[in-house]
Amino acid sequence: MLYSALILGFLGSFHCIGMCGPIAFMLPIDKKNKWKGFFQTMSYHIGRFIAYSLIGLLFGAIGKGLYLAGFQQRLTILIGVIMIIIAITPIKIFNKYNFSKPIYFLISKVKEKLGFYLQKRSAKKIFLIGFFNGFLPCGLVYGAVFGSISMGSTLEGALYMLLFGLGTLPLMTAAVYVGNFVKVSLRNKIQKSIPIFVAIVGLLFILRGLGLGIQYVSPSDAQLNLSNNANTCVTVEDTSINNGR
Repeated sequence: MLYSALILGFLGSFHCIGMCGPIAFMLPIDKKNKWKGFFQTMSYHIGRFIAYSLIGLLFGAIGKGLYLAGFQQRLTILIGVIMIIIAITPIKIFNKYNFSKPIYFLISKVKEKLGFYLQKRSAKKIFLIGFFNGFLPCGLVYGAVFGSISMGSTLEGALYMLLFGLGTLPLMTAAVYVGNFVKVSLRNKIQKSIPIFVAIVGLLFILRGLGLGIQYVSPSDAQLNLSNNANTCVTVEDTSINNGR
Protein backbone atom coordinates (compact mmCIF):
# COMPACT_ATOMS: atom_id res chain seq x y z
CA MET A 1 0.00 0.00 0.00
CA LEU A 2 3.01 2.31 0.34
CA TYR A 3 3.00 2.91 -3.43
CA SER A 4 -0.38 4.62 -3.08
CA ALA A 5 1.31 7.39 -1.07
CA LEU A 6 3.62 8.24 -3.99
CA ILE A 7 0.77 8.35 -6.49
CA LEU A 8 -1.43 10.36 -4.13
CA GLY A 9 1.40 12.83 -3.61
CA PHE A 10 2.10 13.19 -7.34
CA LEU A 11 -1.52 13.67 -8.36
CA GLY A 12 -2.10 15.89 -5.35
CA SER A 13 0.82 18.13 -6.31
CA PHE A 14 -1.35 19.58 -9.10
CA HIS A 15 -3.61 20.76 -6.30
CA CYS A 16 -0.56 21.84 -4.26
CA ILE A 17 0.55 24.21 -7.01
CA GLY A 18 -2.67 26.14 -6.52
CA MET A 19 -2.63 26.01 -2.70
CA CYS A 20 1.06 26.07 -1.73
CA GLY A 21 2.39 27.33 -5.05
CA PRO A 22 2.43 30.99 -3.95
CA ILE A 23 4.75 30.03 -1.07
CA ALA A 24 7.08 28.23 -3.50
CA PHE A 25 7.05 31.26 -5.83
CA MET A 26 8.12 33.55 -2.97
CA LEU A 27 11.10 31.46 -1.85
CA PRO A 28 14.36 33.48 -1.88
CA ILE A 29 16.11 30.99 -4.15
CA ASP A 30 19.39 32.04 -5.77
CA LYS A 31 18.51 31.19 -9.38
CA LYS A 32 21.73 32.66 -10.77
CA ASN A 33 23.87 30.09 -8.94
CA LYS A 34 22.63 26.70 -10.15
CA TRP A 35 24.06 24.56 -7.34
CA LYS A 36 23.27 27.00 -4.56
CA GLY A 37 19.71 27.30 -5.84
CA PHE A 38 19.43 23.51 -6.01
CA PHE A 39 20.51 23.01 -2.38
CA GLN A 40 18.20 25.80 -1.24
CA THR A 41 15.27 24.16 -3.03
CA MET A 42 16.13 20.79 -1.50
CA SER A 43 16.32 22.48 1.91
CA TYR A 44 12.72 23.65 1.43
CA HIS A 45 11.59 20.17 0.44
CA ILE A 46 13.48 18.48 3.30
CA GLY A 47 11.69 20.81 5.71
CA ARG A 48 8.35 19.71 4.26
CA PHE A 49 9.31 16.03 4.32
CA ILE A 50 10.35 16.19 7.98
CA ALA A 51 7.02 17.83 8.85
CA TYR A 52 5.10 15.13 6.95
CA SER A 53 7.17 12.39 8.60
CA LEU A 54 6.47 13.77 12.07
CA ILE A 55 2.76 13.76 11.28
CA GLY A 56 3.13 10.18 10.05
CA LEU A 57 4.94 9.17 13.25
CA LEU A 58 2.10 10.53 15.35
CA PHE A 59 -0.73 8.93 13.42
CA GLY A 60 1.30 5.77 12.74
CA ALA A 61 1.61 5.39 16.52
CA ILE A 62 -2.17 5.69 16.81
CA GLY A 63 -2.55 3.03 14.14
CA LYS A 64 -0.06 0.79 15.97
CA GLY A 65 -2.05 1.11 19.18
CA LEU A 66 -5.23 0.09 17.37
CA TYR A 67 -3.35 -2.77 15.68
CA LEU A 68 -2.14 -4.12 19.03
CA ALA A 69 -5.69 -3.83 20.34
CA GLY A 70 -6.88 -6.06 17.49
CA PHE A 71 -8.74 -3.39 15.52
CA GLN A 72 -6.39 -3.16 12.55
CA GLN A 73 -8.49 -5.03 9.98
CA ARG A 74 -11.71 -3.21 10.90
CA LEU A 75 -9.83 0.09 11.05
CA THR A 76 -8.46 -0.43 7.54
CA ILE A 77 -11.98 -1.07 6.23
CA LEU A 78 -13.29 2.02 8.04
CA ILE A 79 -10.50 4.19 6.59
CA GLY A 80 -11.28 2.87 3.11
CA VAL A 81 -14.96 3.75 3.56
CA ILE A 82 -14.06 7.25 4.82
CA MET A 83 -11.77 7.84 1.83
CA ILE A 84 -14.54 6.85 -0.59
CA ILE A 85 -17.02 9.12 1.21
CA ILE A 86 -14.53 12.00 0.99
CA ALA A 87 -14.00 11.29 -2.71
CA ILE A 88 -17.71 11.36 -3.61
CA THR A 89 -18.68 14.25 -1.33
CA PRO A 90 -19.05 17.55 -3.24
CA ILE A 91 -16.33 20.07 -2.39
CA LYS A 92 -19.04 22.59 -1.46
CA ILE A 93 -19.83 20.49 1.61
CA PHE A 94 -16.22 20.66 2.81
CA ASN A 95 -16.08 24.39 2.15
CA LYS A 96 -19.25 24.84 4.20
CA TYR A 97 -17.79 23.12 7.26
CA ASN A 98 -14.32 24.02 8.51
CA PHE A 99 -12.95 20.62 9.59
CA SER A 100 -9.73 22.25 10.79
CA LYS A 101 -11.58 24.38 13.36
CA PRO A 102 -10.75 22.11 16.37
CA ILE A 103 -7.02 22.75 15.79
CA TYR A 104 -7.43 26.29 14.45
CA PHE A 105 -5.23 27.75 17.20
CA LEU A 106 -2.27 25.56 16.22
CA ILE A 107 -2.84 26.22 12.53
CA SER A 108 -2.90 29.97 13.15
CA LYS A 109 0.47 29.67 14.93
CA VAL A 110 1.89 27.72 11.97
CA LYS A 111 0.66 30.38 9.54
CA GLU A 112 2.10 33.09 11.78
CA LYS A 113 5.54 31.44 11.80
CA LEU A 114 5.37 30.80 8.06
CA GLY A 115 4.49 34.43 7.34
CA PHE A 116 7.31 35.61 9.62
CA TYR A 117 9.99 33.61 7.79
CA LEU A 118 8.61 34.52 4.36
CA GLN A 119 8.86 38.22 5.23
CA LYS A 120 12.49 37.77 6.25
CA ARG A 121 13.33 36.70 2.69
CA SER A 122 16.43 34.98 4.04
CA ALA A 123 17.84 31.95 2.23
CA LYS A 124 18.90 30.58 5.61
CA LYS A 125 15.25 30.33 6.62
CA ILE A 126 14.15 28.26 3.62
CA PHE A 127 14.27 25.01 5.62
CA LEU A 128 11.94 26.49 8.26
CA ILE A 129 9.59 27.78 5.56
CA GLY A 130 9.33 24.23 4.20
CA PHE A 131 8.92 22.79 7.69
CA PHE A 132 5.98 25.00 8.63
CA ASN A 133 4.54 24.67 5.12
CA GLY A 134 4.26 20.93 5.77
CA PHE A 135 1.89 21.51 8.70
CA LEU A 136 -0.61 23.61 6.74
CA PRO A 137 -4.04 21.90 6.53
CA CYS A 138 -4.83 20.26 3.19
CA GLY A 139 -7.46 17.72 2.18
CA LEU A 140 -4.88 15.53 0.42
CA VAL A 141 -2.63 15.57 3.50
CA TYR A 142 -5.63 14.38 5.51
CA GLY A 143 -6.04 11.53 3.03
CA ALA A 144 -2.39 10.59 3.45
CA VAL A 145 -2.84 10.72 7.23
CA PHE A 146 -5.59 8.10 6.96
CA GLY A 147 -3.15 5.95 5.01
CA SER A 148 -0.47 6.34 7.69
CA ILE A 149 -2.92 5.22 10.38
CA SER A 150 -3.80 2.10 8.40
CA MET A 151 -0.13 1.04 8.25
CA GLY A 152 -0.38 -0.15 11.87
CA SER A 153 3.23 0.84 12.53
CA THR A 154 4.87 4.03 13.75
CA LEU A 155 7.76 3.83 11.29
CA GLU A 156 5.59 2.75 8.35
CA GLY A 157 3.21 5.60 9.15
CA ALA A 158 6.13 8.02 8.91
CA LEU A 159 7.33 6.32 5.72
CA TYR A 160 3.87 6.63 4.16
CA MET A 161 3.83 10.38 4.78
CA LEU A 162 7.43 10.72 3.55
CA LEU A 163 6.54 8.96 0.30
CA PHE A 164 3.53 11.23 -0.05
CA GLY A 165 5.91 14.20 0.21
CA LEU A 166 8.31 12.66 -2.32
CA GLY A 167 5.41 12.33 -4.74
CA THR A 168 4.96 16.12 -4.66
CA LEU A 169 8.66 16.75 -5.34
CA PRO A 170 8.74 17.02 -9.18
CA LEU A 171 5.93 19.54 -9.64
CA MET A 172 6.68 21.57 -6.51
CA THR A 173 10.31 21.87 -7.62
CA ALA A 174 9.18 23.05 -11.03
CA ALA A 175 6.89 25.56 -9.31
CA VAL A 176 9.87 27.04 -7.45
CA TYR A 177 11.73 27.77 -10.69
CA VAL A 178 9.08 28.50 -13.29
CA GLY A 179 6.07 29.52 -11.24
CA ASN A 180 2.56 28.41 -12.07
CA PHE A 181 3.52 26.59 -15.27
CA VAL A 182 0.49 24.25 -15.38
CA LYS A 183 -2.43 25.67 -17.32
CA VAL A 184 -5.55 26.20 -15.24
CA SER A 185 -7.62 24.04 -17.60
CA LEU A 186 -5.18 21.11 -17.31
CA ARG A 187 -4.93 21.48 -13.54
CA ASN A 188 -8.71 21.48 -13.25
CA LYS A 189 -8.97 18.29 -15.31
CA ILE A 190 -6.37 16.54 -13.17
CA GLN A 191 -7.97 17.76 -9.95
CA LYS A 192 -11.27 16.25 -11.13
CA SER A 193 -9.50 12.89 -11.51
CA ILE A 194 -8.03 12.98 -7.98
CA PRO A 195 -11.29 11.91 -6.26
CA ILE A 196 -11.41 8.88 -8.58
CA PHE A 197 -7.94 7.83 -7.49
CA VAL A 198 -8.76 8.48 -3.81
CA ALA A 199 -11.82 6.23 -4.18
CA ILE A 200 -9.65 3.51 -5.78
CA VAL A 201 -7.20 3.74 -2.87
CA GLY A 202 -10.16 3.51 -0.51
CA LEU A 203 -11.27 0.30 -2.23
CA LEU A 204 -7.75 -1.11 -1.87
CA PHE A 205 -7.85 -0.39 1.85
CA ILE A 206 -11.21 -2.13 2.15
CA LEU A 207 -9.87 -5.15 0.26
CA ARG A 208 -6.85 -5.22 2.57
CA GLY A 209 -9.09 -5.15 5.63
CA LEU A 210 -11.35 -7.93 4.36
CA GLY A 211 -8.45 -10.42 4.41
CA LEU A 212 -9.45 -12.27 1.23
CA GLY A 213 -6.14 -14.08 0.91
CA ILE A 214 -4.96 -12.12 -2.15
CA GLN A 215 -1.19 -11.74 -1.87
CA TYR A 216 0.07 -8.14 -1.52
CA VAL A 217 -3.49 -6.79 -1.87
CA SER A 218 -5.64 -8.53 0.73
CA PRO A 219 -3.61 -10.91 2.95
CA SER A 220 -5.74 -13.26 5.03
CA ASP A 221 -5.80 -13.22 8.82
CA ALA A 222 -3.97 -16.57 8.75
CA GLN A 223 -1.15 -15.07 6.65
CA LEU A 224 -0.83 -12.11 9.00
CA ASN A 225 -0.80 -14.38 12.05
CA LEU A 226 1.79 -16.66 10.41
CA SER A 227 4.02 -13.64 9.76
CA ASN A 228 3.59 -12.37 13.30
CA ASN A 229 4.29 -15.83 14.76
CA ALA A 230 7.43 -16.14 12.63
CA ASN A 231 8.69 -12.81 13.92
CA THR A 232 7.93 -13.89 17.47
CA CYS A 233 9.80 -17.18 17.00
CA VAL A 234 12.85 -15.35 15.67
CA THR A 235 12.80 -13.03 18.67
CA VAL A 236 12.49 -15.96 21.11
CA GLU A 237 15.25 -17.88 19.35
CA ASP A 238 17.61 -14.89 19.43
CA THR A 239 16.87 -14.40 23.13
CA SER A 240 17.61 -18.08 23.86
CA ILE A 241 20.92 -17.92 22.00
CA ASN A 242 21.96 -14.79 23.85
CA ASN A 243 21.05 -16.37 27.20
CA GLY A 244 23.02 -19.48 26.27
CA ARG A 245 26.09 -17.34 25.75
